Amino acid sequence: MFPLLLNARVAQPCGRATGARLLVFLLLLWPVIGSAQSTLSLDQAMRLAVERAPMLDARRAQVEAARQDWRRSGRLPDPMLMVGIDDLPASGSDAFDPTADAMTMKRIGIRQDLPARAERAARRSLAARTIDEAQAVGQAEALAIRRSAAEAWIGLWATQQELDELIALREQTDLASRLAQARVAGGTDPAADALAAEAAVLELENRIESARAAHTAAQAGLARWIGTDLSGVTAETPDFSHLPISEAQLQASLDRLGPLLPITARLETTAAAVDLARAERRPDWSVAASYGERNGGGSGMLMLEVAIQLPLFTGNRQDRDVAARQADYQAALASREAVRREQMAAIRGQVARWESLKRQVEREESALLPLLRDRSATALAAYRAGAPVRPWLDARGDELQALIEHARRTGELGRTWAALAFLLPPEVEQ
Repeated sequence: MFPLLLNARVAQPCGRATGARLLVFLLLLWPVIGSAQSTLSLDQAMRLAVERAPMLDARRAQVEAARQDWRRSGRLPDPMLMVGIDDLPASGSDAFDPTADAMTMKRIGIRQDLPARAERAARRSLAARTIDEAQAVGQAEALAIRRSAAEAWIGLWATQQELDELIALREQTDLASRLAQARVAGGTDPAADALAAEAAVLELENRIESARAAHTAAQAGLARWIGTDLSGVTAETPDFSHLPISEAQLQASLDRLGPLLPITARLETTAAAVDLARAERRPDWSVAASYGERNGGGSGMLMLEVAIQLPLFTGNRQDRDVAARQADYQAALASREAVRREQMAAIRGQVARWESLKRQVEREESALLPLLRDRSATALAAYRAGAPVRPWLDARGDELQALIEHARRTGELGRTWAALAFLLPPEVEQ
């Protein structure tokens, strides 16, 4: 509707006064438009958090760095230019005179080192595993950001629910306060009843202020992840009583969990490092060629050279490197097993907590809260009919406390649900 109105206004020829009225109209309309765009669903919040996370930019840069290293890995080293002088006198009256002896020769050449082909292949494989490791770290970071954004969104939703519930109690509390003042003025009730009813009003206002502060803090917590402030969240929430992936599926996909992705990739990197250490046992080669000329314009001289590395003391050199890399692999293997056990225990504990919270929330919504609400309404009706105010104060206090605890318990249920629902990458969840 708003674009049609704006287009109709703009299409008319307008002078300065009409333009000023249009500007005022836009300024008045802006809060309405802004408020319409200031709420997000859970899926939108998670998507924005992943898109705008600075840490993921850093992870992408690390992946690109690893790719650049991979492109240069396994290449032959740069050739070396050789410039020298042979048969230069080193003693006597002609010492260090390059023109004194006809045997002195100036030489220029080139040398190329040739590492073993298996070593170059192993280096390339290690670089490829480094890319996989950087990508795994980025995937784990993205999963952690999705989960944190979901928990922040649920926290904001829970504080919003608590605030709405408390504000809804204002009408009943204000009615009881006005009724108490009227009865005190009519001489039917002592002044203490009016003071007690007014204290209930003030207590409720304090609770509302605390809920507002918690709501503001939750807004800041979500803004940290999505990079912008929101007035609230959409009313549509996932079904926290149903997990999108079962405990059995989580346990079966243990190695795909976010915390295990980097350490599994690290295990593959250490295995590639072991292969490289073994490949370095093979000797490297080098070839060289040079051209030289002697003093006095004699014939040019050509030199060809082939060299091979002699790994004569592998026990104190290459074998030590292999043993060190194998120890790194065993350490990575043990670390992965420790994290796997930790994740298995965490999943079981989270599922047990989620099931307990789900039962408590269902019990509160189906029985406890309606009971307390009816008790409070019945006590207020009895007070209006002439009964003492104390039963209503007690009923209202119990209802107020139960509402606050229910809102916070629902938030805990949602956060526990999110901690389980977003452990796996989206493609695995499906």
